Amino acid sequence: MKLSNLLTGTVLAAGVFVSGATAQEFAADVPDNVLTPDVVETETLGKLEFFDGMPSAETTQKAFDNLDLMRATSAFLDGMNIASLRGMFQGYEEIGAKPNEIVITETLMDARSIWLTPNTTTIYIGANVDISEGPMVIQVPPGLLGLLDDAAFDYVADIGALGADKGKGGKFLLLHNDDETPVPEGYFELRTKTYEHWLLLRRSPGEGGDTQGPVAEIKAGLNVYSLSESENPPEETFLDVSGAKYNTVHANNEDFYEEIHVALNNNPVGAFAPEIVGTFASLGIHKGEPFEPDARMKGILKEAAAIANATARSITYASRDPGVFFYEDRQWNSPFQRQSYQFLQDGARILDDRTYFFYMATGITPAMTAPPVGSGSVYAMTARDKDGAYLDGSKTYKVTLPAPVPAKNFWSFMLYSGQTRSILETDQRSGGIDSNRPGIKSNDDGSYTIYLGPQAPEGQESNWAQTMPGKSFNVMMRLYGPLEPWFDKSWKPGDFELVE
Repeated sequence: MKLSNLLTGTVLAAGVFVSGATAQEFAADVPDNVLTPDVVETETLGKLEFFDGMPSAETTQKAFDNLDLMRATSAFLDGMNIASLRGMFQGYEEIGAKPNEIVITETLMDARSIWLTPNTTTIYIGANVDISEGPMVIQVPPGLLGLLDDAAFDYVADIGALGADKGKGGKFLLLHNDDETPVPEGYFELRTKTYEHWLLLRRSPGEGGDTQGPVAEIKAGLNVYSLSESENPPEETFLDVSGAKYNTVHANNEDFYEEIHVALNNNPVGAFAPEIVGTFASLGIHKGEPFEPDARMKGILKEAAAIANATARSITYASRDPGVFFYEDRQWNSPFQRQSYQFLQDGARILDDRTYFFYMATGITPAMTAPPVGSGSVYAMTARDKDGAYLDGSKTYKVTLPAPVPAKNFWSFMLYSGQTRSILETDQRSGGIDSNRPGIKSNDDGSYTIYLGPQAPEGQESNWAQTMPGKSFNVMMRLYGPLEPWFDKSWKPGDFELVE
């Protein structure tokens, strides 16, 4: 066969052969949608150039820069759970609490401490329970409600009223999945894939808001220590963090990736899902190796964090998903509306629900999605008034809870900063209002109307929570001991309305 029958086209001076060949003896019918043109115009990357499908050097650089940007953005959105818990532990470290030492809010919490969506009516007890040196005992007294999550913010166990101890107290033994240490009798055995764990326990104050008595009982019965010390447990270290200024929220800029690096180093191989670890690795974040991004990668990480942060805030405060709303005609919503603490629906992970939760809140347990009627608590959040406008701290709003409010124990509104998602900084320590407030007034029909604004409307001081001009905020409604009308949606809270 002659060469002239094989080839057609032009040879350029640079020696690059352009254009095609005559029909080959073994030729396929290649669909157009399989082929890559020599020039492709894109909105994101501009012009992309190819030689018969082979990307040019400039196109390759654009593609890799974009790939790194996408993966760094995904690392933020999909790795937020890891960074969020690392942020909590870094907050503990900032105020001097070492792993396995306990922090406690002896006189409750206020806005000086930065946490994701805490309340000011509960005694909080927390610790980073670290099993890197071997199994740890968590000895709890009666009367607590809490949970244990691992370093991936995956659920390990409930502790207290909804746990294996049924609120009576007892000893939990936390071991790594690969640990072959024999488990002595008398322990509730817990297995886990990570080293670091968040122990979060809560207890309500006593009569008249007393915290001194409950705190004394907690200190007398709570201890975290190594199984090797079980014959003679050391005295527990408690650090009172009420009023302390410290931050437990993950970074919203490129420092986020440093937090991920610390989390990888502090936990064993296998602690986190291979897919997300692979995403981290593609950015140069490896366990046991320095994280030293070059100038190019630093720029990409900075850009990705900015994009991902904007995305997380949009998902949280401006959701496009009707599935997160409790009612078609209300602004109240929740990432748990689908009733899955694993953010699953029909076998699919609802990624935006997961992002929403971990950007806004902490603490994963099945009890948060569908607690038994009359026990536990449920949550609903809004950042908007009834017309869909963002809540503005310079304006005054009112909201009505129809009677009877379906809460066996009590209900509350907590106000959170649109920036930090922590308690809104005002002149009120409570950061909100609840049905236990002395002097709170119900309407003639038993409903409650609550006011939010910079100043209390005249005569409504007992039914008012303070906001700050120039500051955005969002509101979380909690029902403690929710009753059936909440679950069947026969009861609807009102939306926030402007008070002119």
